[in-house]
Amino acid sequence: MGRQLRVVHRTGYRYRGLVSASHNEARMTPRATREQFVLATRLDITPVAWSHSFVDYWGTPVTAFEIAEPHSRLDVVATSTVDVGDRLSVGPGVSWEDLRDPRLCDQQVEYLGITDHVDPGTELRRIAQDAAKRSERPVEAANAIIRRILDRVAYVPGSTEVSTRATAVWEAGAGVCQDLVHLGVGALRSVGIPTRYVSGYVMPAKDPVVGEPTTGESHAWLQYWDGAWVGLDPTNNTSPGDFHVEVGVGRDYFDVTPLKGVYSGSQASDLFVEVQMTVLA
Repeated sequence: MGRQLRVVHRTGYRYRGLVSASHNEARMTPRATREQFVLATRLDITPVAWSHSFVDYWGTPVTAFEIAEPHSRLDVVATSTVDVGDRLSVGPGVSWEDLRDPRLCDQQVEYLGITDHVDPGTELRRIAQDAAKRSERPVEAANAIIRRILDRVAYVPGSTEVSTRATAVWEAGAGVCQDLVHLGVGALRSVGIPTRYVSGYVMPAKDPVVGEPTTGESHAWLQYWDGAWVGLDPTNNTSPGDFHVEVGVGRDYFDVTPLKGVYSGSQASDLFVEVQMTVLA
């Protein structure tokens, strides 16, 4: 393995008044994959909650929990230690004919569908189709499409909201990592390339000091099918590496939201998030 990382992800809600009960799902536990080995993980919830852990349909670890006592604040802290190895930057390779195989289309149907949030819109669909026509293989088209997106859309923190759709991001020319991934996912799917949304974390420092905690961030990238799932990180214009920690995969952000749920009582709440990452080895 290439890198050992500790991730501490703190999040939760401050309610504007007492909440009598809440029911939630947390997707904050890293996945075990061919590229990362989860050494240890723990989820601490305050107030004390009844919880149940499972792996969802997409392969993401989930902790469902409920709190039945009055509370004005919910705190969730996920602490994980992960060995991260080299990730695929190229796959075994598939052809356009391979992607049109009915068996593959059936297997990947959910990663070919275009949801409202990843719909690339008319202009980007045309750009993607042009790129596909000029590319001998899907991998070439995937990289060309992402380049065109980055030529048009700038990474601007705070420029969008969770509910912002890909078409609005394309028109505005600005978005955050989630938006760049939504655009890439929709554009690649529009030309028949199975693509999935990936949530996780990335170490922002290029040369972090071993043992010294660094303020990290929740992050998103995509994976497209090239005989195996191959990652692309549009925000950083690179392939995910050993500073990326994968947590969940799905059709779009709403399949992998780190913390979501319902509550009764207060009419408003404020979400808080803090991520710390430490290189251990």
